Amino acid sequence: MIPAGVRAIVVDIEGTTGSIAFVHEVLFPYARARLASYIADHPGDVAPLLDAVREAEDDECLDAGAVAAVLQRWSDEDRKAAALKTLQGMIWRDGYEGGALVGHVYDDAVAALRRWRANGLTLAVYSSGSVAAQKLLFGHSVAGDLSPLFGAWFDTAVGPKTAAESYRRIAATLGQAPAAVLFLSDSLAEVIAAQAAGMMAVRIVRDGQPGPGEAATFDEIDLGA
Repeated sequence: MIPAGVRAIVVDIEGTTGSIAFVHEVLFPYARARLASYIADHPGDVAPLLDAVREAEDDECLDAGAVAAVLQRWSDEDRKAAALKTLQGMIWRDGYEGGALVGHVYDDAVAALRRWRANGLTLAVYSSGSVAAQKLLFGHSVAGDLSPLFGAWFDTAVGPKTAAESYRRIAATLGQAPAAVLFLSDSLAEVIAAQAAGMMAVRIVRDGQPGPGEAATFDEIDLGA
């Protein structure tokens, strides 16, 4: 499917390397249920995050309980807010390290990532979840610690996932021409943006029928080497 010449592969997480259900039915509810108590138990650690929420809501008078309510609403809306993503990551860290959470990664993704890395390819992650959350998921996965496979991690700090410029920045950071980078995602809009930047990109369709140029699993990605 993919011609020779690929030097780096960038992967999305939700619906690509791992299940969307794990994120939305396990991770998000786990963090949401613990937002208020975590804020109450870690006032010093979360103080800058609370200030960011107050600024976003244009209300400096919000107390910790009110901020927690705002964050819970943002969680329900799946808002891509840095304060929310950071706090979720802090809560997930405790869950992963305590054994309550184990990151889901598809078997075919595990095998392919290991094979590609062994073949000398640079691997990276680009997800709307924070870099810290990405490292936790792969570091405490069902297949063990997969984090050493990756040489770079990107979240929306590099730019929106539907903007071509974000992918140009990623390629530059990886030290590669965009044409030497392959991007894998379940999102058509993200695939289109990556292609607009000059990357090769393949949409992963795990539920449903893949169309031309798409794949159901990582097993179908042929690097032509």
